[in-house]
Formats: sequence, structure tokens, C-alpha cells
Amino acid sequence: MESDNDEIKERLIEDFRPRLKQHISVEPVLDYILFIENDQKELIRQKAKTEGDPAAANLLITAVLKKPHSPGWFKEFVDALSNAGCQLAADYMQDNLPEPEVEAENDTCVRLIRILIPSLLDMNTNQVCPHCSAKDLITQEDSEIITAETTNKGNRSGARELLKRIIMRGRPGWFSTFLDVLRVTQHRDLYQLMSGICRKIFFEFQKLWLHQTDTNKSNSFCLLLARKNKITFLDSFNMSYPGCVSKSIMLLKHPVLTWMEQSTCRRDHVGLENGTILDGTESMAADGGPEKADIVLRDYQRDVARPALEGKNIIICLPTGSGKTRVAVYITKKHLDDRREGGQSGKVVVLVNKVPLVEQHFSSEFLPFLKDRYKVERVSGDSQLKISFTEIVKNNDVIICTAQILENYLERSVSGDDEGVHLSDLTLIVIDECHHTQKGGVYNHIMMRFLKQKHKNSRLKKEEKEPVPLPQILGLTASPGVGGATKMEKAEEHILRICANLDASGIMTWNLGEYKKQEAKKIIVNVEDRKMDPFGDVIKKIMNAIHEHAELNPTFELGSQNYEQWVVQTERDATKEENHKVRVCAEHLRRYNEGLQLSNTIRMCDAFNFLNKYQEEEMKSKTAPDSDVVIQITRTERFLFNLFKGKQELLELAKQPQYENDSLSKLRAKILQEFSSREEARGIIFTKTRRSAIALSQWIQENPKFDDIGVKASYVIGGGDQSVVKPMTSAEQKDVLKKFSNGKVNLLIATTVAEEGLDISACNFVIRYGLVTNEISMIQARGRARAEDSSYTLVETKNSGVAEKECVNEYRINMMNKAIEKIRALNKADYDKKIMEYQIQAIMEEKIRMTKKKQKGIKNENATELKLNCRGCSKLACTGENIQIIENMHRVNVSSEFSELFILRENSTLQERRLDYETNGYITCKDCGQRWGSMMLFRGIECPCLHVKNFAVTLNGKKISKCSKWSELPVKFQAFDYAEHANRMAPSSDDDSDAE
Repeated sequence: MESDNDEIKERLIEDFRPRLKQHISVEPVLDYILFIENDQKELIRQKAKTEGDPAAANLLITAVLKKPHSPGWFKEFVDALSNAGCQLAADYMQDNLPEPEVEAENDTCVRLIRILIPSLLDMNTNQVCPHCSAKDLITQEDSEIITAETTNKGNRSGARELLKRIIMRGRPGWFSTFLDVLRVTQHRDLYQLMSGICRKIFFEFQKLWLHQTDTNKSNSFCLLLARKNKITFLDSFNMSYPGCVSKSIMLLKHPVLTWMEQSTCRRDHVGLENGTILDGTESMAADGGPEKADIVLRDYQRDVARPALEGKNIIICLPTGSGKTRVAVYITKKHLDDRREGGQSGKVVVLVNKVPLVEQHFSSEFLPFLKDRYKVERVSGDSQLKISFTEIVKNNDVIICTAQILENYLERSVSGDDEGVHLSDLTLIVIDECHHTQKGGVYNHIMMRFLKQKHKNSRLKKEEKEPVPLPQILGLTASPGVGGATKMEKAEEHILRICANLDASGIMTWNLGEYKKQEAKKIIVNVEDRKMDPFGDVIKKIMNAIHEHAELNPTFELGSQNYEQWVVQTERDATKEENHKVRVCAEHLRRYNEGLQLSNTIRMCDAFNFLNKYQEEEMKSKTAPDSDVVIQITRTERFLFNLFKGKQELLELAKQPQYENDSLSKLRAKILQEFSSREEARGIIFTKTRRSAIALSQWIQENPKFDDIGVKASYVIGGGDQSVVKPMTSAEQKDVLKKFSNGKVNLLIATTVAEEGLDISACNFVIRYGLVTNEISMIQARGRARAEDSSYTLVETKNSGVAEKECVNEYRINMMNKAIEKIRALNKADYDKKIMEYQIQAIMEEKIRMTKKKQKGIKNENATELKLNCRGCSKLACTGENIQIIENMHRVNVSSEFSELFILRENSTLQERRLDYETNGYITCKDCGQRWGSMMLFRGIECPCLHVKNFAVTLNGKKISKCSKWSELPVKFQAFDYAEHANRMAPSSDDDSDAE
């Protein structure tokens, strides 16, 4: 019986969900609900901050409906609504419904407020707010929030917040009461505006409109009414209320009616259905307003979409900027519409390979066009929503996410860790930048699951068993590439393998004809070698002195890539052989070699700062924070420190611009030319490393010549932690890209993170500075220059080989286009046969790979046979039996013996906070200062966390020359016993409190 009652209450909530979303103020309601977990509450609060109360209320309702229910859950929810001041929402839940005509009038008043928002934002918020509070239109808490908003962000922001909360509370007779408040507070113009002819016409319009049943009659009626009243309304209003003419008085010129003339006059589009009140037309754009009502495809877009609309798996290959994503939105909408009309539900997942693309696709493409009919959500690796991804998939129609999240949850469904997500839950998968669907890529892992199930389904059909439903696949790319092929046959094979991996029935491309954009003008800037390079000569002199000291004889040119590879291998071999002299020399040589490379790309002062910082950090590591501890400095280390200390001439040489590299001079000239020859220049400079991106940005910002012509530079780099340079968070990336999009930044210096997918339509020049990779990257980078009369420039740097690589890439692009045409010309039988062969081959290779992985993943080695020696001084740090593992990820050593061997140092750049742990320092060898790992605070217990790359590893008596990840060791460590360690700490905590 209880379950039946719960079901009735659930249906009640679900039926009134649209109304509840409009009238729930999330923050206070959450304070009164106890049956929702704190983690879920935090997610809801975060949603409110980023997307507003309606979106957060939707998530709150989902949490309330989640089973199993605790006793009295419904009453607690209703009480929470009442206590939080959301009485109208509470009334809906208690069957205390307003009369239909009252509800209709309320809706009309809400629409009127939103229509007149540009004028209403000019009210004196500090005057109006106390009166609204006294009239019980808003709560005391509302009043405090509005006052704070007004103080912090200004009167208009405060007014917007006030109006939003009045509508949300929905007190009986609120509109008339609000009119009276405007009258009392001497807002005569606003009072007259809302109570006069404007309101009368709008109400008449609403009343007639709501009673239309035939769409065509409704459309023609709306247009007729608008045209009929356009002159009489404005004239009579101006005569009655002179001086009150503003953009919001022009009701019949408002974007709402303009839109009605352009679209279908659908009532669900009027106003802002998410409850957010914004300014003027901005409100409509932010909410996916009129201009997003319908998707109109060009001829070539319809042609490439046709097979997908028929339910076939395809790859769409169109140039950057030709609207691939818009085609995907159109296909998604038609897919969901068709399934809904057939009485089936649809579930679409859009996969991207970079975090910034999640927000871009969500806010610019999928949400504006689909939100009127479907629920759209986005999840990325830095989003808290990823922990409830299974629920997100269940509760939404379209989910935009990074591919790794979907792969993780597909794996969970197989491993049985939790419910996870199944491919059969989905009906369409859109894969952006699908050329990455190759060996080792996360896209390919997902599609391998698909292919395995597809071939299992073939067997099930033969056995007359029900096959497992699989989603339709849509791949998007500007260039599948040729995979390094030098012959046409191999290029075709590469593209066919991508088609096979995506189970594509064909690769769709088209001649854009009249829509084809003029390609960016290509320029190659050659540079000359330095006539004199005293800065580089000093570095080479230092390096040769180190060679002599360590008795090393390299055969490669200093500053080259080959030299770097040699010195890395030398360091590994020396670590394995415990040759400390050579190891530490190799480490320093690698930094000097990087300094040489930097001096050929960026300023000499940047290269010097890099070397100087490295030397300072190395010397700091030899200084203990505790004066009682003495860290040993070997003779070789002292020699290396003195070698750099005695070369202060480097700093003096770095200050002399005549010795700068020619690449930088050519880059300076090119930037000045672009900004002085264009009315509004906006460009991107692609460079190889994070360090050079940051340094180039700083160089431009510090140069007054750039400032004089209006250059506003910033940089954007990757978010991964593979580099020693601190990565950018996705929020930082998003902030810079937003500034670049709106013109606050007009020159972006970027690593390859900005090459793929990012929609930067106003960019009119691209410079690749000493950076050329493959033909795909070349097409992607060139595609960033989307504006008319764009330019694409390559600036050489020493040893980059830019010109030669660019020629090779042009050849490969031509080869790729010919290969695509040959594949498209294949008859269906031949194409299908090749695809089947490649799929079977891929499945067999995957089986072999998984077998090897399982064998490699078998942790059968005894932990006692593992020894970790300090990489710096070879001192035994610990054995495997003292190492424990936390959350199957972090290897820690909490033994008292180990704590005597290291020093804890502070490092503010390392601070990282997670749900259960945080790191705020690192540990180093007490003898030599070599870094060993980080100090991790796990649920209140300090745990020294070891990073295996910092140790010389010996397993079963055999030294391992290269071990950068714990997963490379076939050793099973015992799980960390939190309870045991917490109990062990408890007595010492009691002793401390007794002492106090």
C-alpha cells in the first residue's frame, strides 16, 4: 500500500515538474531536506550557480524522486517548499491548485514582465525591494540576496534578481501588488507602461492566441493582429504617455513578434522558459531564442546527412567551418523526432575528445536547437556531474560528454562495479573528430565494444535469438588523414580502417560549390641563421665542460632533437647502473639543451630564466627546511652549481636584442603587418610547447609596439599533467577562449589544444611558429582562419624543418582526397567486403591485445621482492611489503621507519583537493634532496604517496631501467586499511589533548 501511495506522489511531482521548476528557489529548499545526500546537494547547488534555479530545480526534483524513498519523504519535500517560501510550488503538491483562468493570467503576467524587461531594469532596486518584501512578494532571504546583488553588480543586476524572485514566489495577486509598489515608489512611467494600453493589447493578444487550434489560422491571426495594431498602439501610447518611449514600449517591434513573423508563432517559445531574466534580446539568445528555432541546412549539408536520416552509420567529412556540427544537430533532432513519433524513446550521446568542446557544443549548438522538445545535458572530466553519469543518461535525451567518461561507464557495466551504461541504452552516438578512432584511442575502445556486439548479433540471428540493440553511429571529421602513408594503396587502407572501426556504410563528402570559402592565403617565412650567437656559445661551452667532467662523447649537434634523445637514454642507463656522476650530469645537460632550443624560438631572457629557475630549484632541494638536517652535496653537484653561477655573462647577453633569433624578428614583423593592415585583426599563433606559448604571450604583452596598434594577447595551453609546465584548468581555457571570441583578446598563442573543433569564427589570420606535425593538424590549424581574406603563415625556427614538412603534408592532403574519391567509387559489395575484413581483423587484434594486457596485468610478483632506491643517492627507500594502495590508485608508505627517511616540503603549486583527499606538499630524500612523491592527506591521515618515476626500481633482483608508472610493475600491493591506521593514530591524539 505504501508503495502505491509513493507511486501516486511520484506521478504528481512528475506531472507538475514544469511548474515546480519555475517556482522553486533551490538553496533554501535544500536546507530543509534531509533525505538527499550532501554530495548530491552540492551538485544541485553547483548547478544553480552555473545554470540558474530552474535547471537546478530540475535536478532537485530528480533527486527527490530517486528510489528507495525514506519514510515521510513526500511530506518532508512539501514542508521544505513551504518553509523555504515556495508556497505556490507547495500548493501544487497539496492539490491546492489555482483556477485555470487564474493560472492563465499568471502566465500572461510573467510573459509581460519578460517582454518589458529592458525598461523594468531601470527601476530603483533599493527603493522597490523593501516594499516588495513588506508586501510579502519576496522573502527576507530573497531581499538580502537582492541587496547583495545590487551592491556587488549594480542596480540592473539587482532588478533582474528581484523580478526573477517575484515570479518564482508567485504569490496570489502578485502582479497587481507589484504595480502598486511601482506607484508608491514614484516609478510613474513604469506603472503607466504596465497598467496601460500595452497590457490591454498584450492580454487580448494572449487570450485570442491561446484559443487557436489550427496552426495556420494561429499564424495568420498573430500576424494580422501585429500589423493591425502597429500604428494605432504606438500613436495612442505616445499621446497618452509622452516621454515614456523606450525600446520595450515598441511591443510590436520586439524580437518576440519579429520572430512570430519568421517562424510558427509557437506559444512555448514566448519568454524565457528557464526562468532567467536577462536584458533585451540577450535574453532570447541566451535561452536559445528565436534565431535558434529551426535548423535550416544548405544543399550540400542535406546531401551528406541523407543516409544518416535513413538510419545508416556514416562518416561526414566536410572542411572546417562548413557546419558539420549543425548537420549533427539536425540529424539528432530528426532521430529523436522519428523515434518519438514511432512511440519509442531516443537516447543520443555526443562524444568529443577535448573538455572545452563539451561546453561549446552544448551551449552553441545542441541546447539552443533541442531544448524546447528534449532534455540536453553536458558532462566532462572536470564536472561534478560525472559521478552520476548513469543517472544523467537515464534522465536526459541528449548528453554531450568527453569520450573517456562514456568508456569508463561502459566498462563499469561489464566489470559489475555498478550499474554503469550499456551501448543498448543508446540509440545514436555522434563522434566528433572521428579520425581519432584508431588503435589505442578511447574512441576506438568504445567502437570495439560496438563491433564485438555487432558480430555477436550476427550469431544470435543465425540461432534465431533476439539480438542486442545497438546505436546508430555518426562520425564527424574535417580530415581522416592518411596515417603516414606514402602510397595511395596505404592511404586507402588507412581511411577504410577508420570506416570499418566506425561501422560506416560510407564516407560522405561534397563539393561545397557556391558555399565554399576562399582558402586562407598561405605564406612561408624563411629565417636566416644567426651571424653571431654569443648566448648559445656560452651554453655550449658549459655543456662541453660537463661532457668532459662526466667523460661523455656525444656525436649529435648540441640543441638538436637527436641530442635530447641521446641524453635521456644516457640518464636512464646511468640510473640503472647507479652511476650518480653521469646521471646528474645528464639531467643538467638535458636542461641546457632545452635552453638552447628555447633561445632559437623565444627570447634569450626567457631561456635564461628557464635555466636560472632550474638551478635555483636544484640548489633549494639541497637545503633542508630543518637546520638539524644536512643534505649532502656531491663533488659533481657542486661542480655543476659553480659552473652556472660563474656564467652571469649569460644574463648580460640575454639583454642585447641584436643577438635575438631571426624567427622572433620575423614573427614580430608578421604580427605588426596583420594588425596594421586589417580593420579588426584577430589571430592565433600555434607553437610547439607550453613554455614557448607562455613566453611568447609575455613577450607580446611587454612590447609597447604591439600595445600601440591594439594587440591584446593571451595564451591557451593543454590541461594534461604530462608536462613539467603547470597545465591550464578547463575553466581557465574557457575564460581565455571566451575573451578571444568576444574580442577582449585578439591574439591567441596556443599549443595544439586549440587546433581541433574550437569554433573561433572571427579569426582572420593563423601563424604556425616553428610547428608542423601531420596533414590532419595542418588542415585543422588552417581551418581556424575562418573569416574572409584570411592568411595562414608558417614561420620557420632553427631545426624545425617547417617548409619541408609542409610540402609533405600538402602531398598527403592531395593523396587523402584522391583516396576518399576512390573509396566512394567502390561498388557496395566490394566496400562491404573490405569493411567486414577489417572489422574481423580489428576484433582478432583486440583479442590478442587484451590477452597480452591480462597477462601483463596479472599481479603475481611478491611485493617483498620489490626494492625502491633513491634515484639521487641510491639509498634504499623501502621495499614493496611496506607499500599499500589507496582506491586502487595511490601507493603510500605509512610505516614509521619510512617517515625517518624523508623531508616534507611545501609546494603551493601542487595543492590539489579531491572528495576524500588533498595533497599540499612533497617529500624528498633526507640525504640528497631527490623528490620522492607527495604528502597526501587521506580522510585526516597523512600518507606519504610515492611516485615510482623518482626511484631506481629492482624487482626479483633485476634492475628496471625505465619505470614511469606503477601499472608497469606486476606487483600486487595490499589495500590500505583506513580503520587500522585511524585506530593507531587515536591514542596519540588523546595524548596530545591530555598534554594541552
